[in-house]
Amino acid sequence: MKNKILLFALLLTASLQAQTKVWFDTDLMIGMPDKTPREVDDGITLIMALKQPQIEIVGISSITYVDYSYDVINKILKWHNRGASIPVYKGSPKADDLGVENEGTRALYQALKKEKLTILALGPMTNIASLIQNHPDIIPQIEKISICAARTPGLPFNPGNGKLNVFDYNYEFDYKSMDVVLNSSIPLVFAGYEPSSYTFIGNVDLASLDMNNEADKWLFDVVQPWMEKNEKFFGVRGFIPFDCSTLGVITHPEYFTYYKDIPIKVNYRKNDALQVQPNVPFKNFLEVSYKYKSKKKVDYAIRALQGFEEKILETLSVKN
Repeated sequence: MKNKILLFALLLTASLQAQTKVWFDTDLMIGMPDKTPREVDDGITLIMALKQPQIEIVGISSITYVDYSYDVINKILKWHNRGASIPVYKGSPKADDLGVENEGTRALYQALKKEKLTILALGPMTNIASLIQNHPDIIPQIEKISICAARTPGLPFNPGNGKLNVFDYNYEFDYKSMDVVLNSSIPLVFAGYEPSSYTFIGNVDLASLDMNNEADKWLFDVVQPWMEKNEKFFGVRGFIPFDCSTLGVITHPEYFTYYKDIPIKVNYRKNDALQVQPNVPFKNFLEVSYKYKSKKKVDYAIRALQGFEEKILETLSVKN
């Protein structure tokens, strides 16, 4: 019996030691009242992250719509966080003020002074780039940044049935901040549209949600308008949970295939999303290719493998 107890203690200690410390930076807009429904994947990713024993979220910062997201993030934490209290900070309100300190950048700086962290960057890079630009001394404390952006050459962002191309929002919303991150020495992993396009969540996938549970009912209700919008524009009732892949390469790296140490480069090309950007004939594309001579090399997730979508759904059905 003593040997079994000792073995359990050793396994528990090893598990705790293997836990990745994470800072969660998000442009969360789930459920935001607006003229058009907003993306829900940041919210679903936060719920998923809170239920992963592989990581510990030490802080959360917001970017864009920070007043709205502050309350929603805290609501999600109240429902789903069963660990230590997680502080929430407001970051850049419009993602257009590179270099301007905010509550989020100051808190992240202090957190990194205490310990090394992995950063999940689910929105534009303004908060992260401002930290890097203003405090280059802190760069060695950043283990890596997982980013929802980038593509391989010639790949359109074309969810659904091919009716409409969309654009690389997190990159294009703030080119300058991404440039700061790319010019740093920080290890980067990109997991955006391409791997996420192998996952899809529809109404049938939400069947495990408990409509008598406040948190589950809220999630189901706010997801419906987003599904309807996707059906209107992409011909499919459901959605691709983009940011779940950005988290997944940290929590479930074995469920993805990668291009390792692949050069990344900004190329100026003809816009392939003119339907949604009619006044932008040409624009920058953030692309990876082994043909490029760029000095900056990153890891790039190509595909989410069979089973990862089930991991997302399993997580949503778990009650704390």
